[in-house]
Amino acid sequence: MTKTIDYYNQNALEFAEATKNVEFYIIQKKFLEKLFRGCRILDFGCGSGRDTKYFLARGFQVDAVDGSEQMCQLAGEYTGIPVRRMLFQELSAENVYDGIWACSSVLHLPYGELKDVMLKMSRALKNNGIVYTSFKYGTFEGERNGRYFTDMTEEKMEKLLQETSVFRTEELWISKDVRPGREDEKWLNIIWRKN
Repeated sequence: MTKTIDYYNQNALEFAEATKNVEFYIIQKKFLEKLFRGCRILDFGCGSGRDTKYFLARGFQVDAVDGSEQMCQLAGEYTGIPVRRMLFQELSAENVYDGIWACSSVLHLPYGELKDVMLKMSRALKNNGIVYTSFKYGTFEGERNGRYFTDMTEEKMEKLLQETSVFRTEELWISKDVRPGREDEKWLNIIWRKN
């Protein structure tokens, strides 16, 4: 994980510029439709702050966190709210959030750690809370371009849900990467509901 955080610290500006204006409103809207206005959301690995800014503008309360000090600084400037530096494994909130937005973030965890973090996410959610998360589509696990990735397929996701038994899948779909020039990359998108 340290190497992945180093990557984001070293490439923060470039990464923020490449992602903050990406059109993501179809998925953002799908997530918000499952919540009530004013609900509390955790942007878990907020990156540039793009999604935090979108949720705030629509009347939601948002706590934004990221593991990279540099990303926190840039996201704070972009969103106008304090962004806290926190590793996924450090999540200790209990019964606080209506929704957790983990957009292409927890995919940086090794499979075993992902299970532990899912339990923490479940504890952080109120009853019936939801999570949106996304993973690169496939079975690969390991380092790619200086960062660690755990890719997912439907079968691998089902296995993970059975092993943790804290969430059930409410929606699952495959999409193309929305960034220009990356249309060939596929993503597995999931909305979980707390059991």
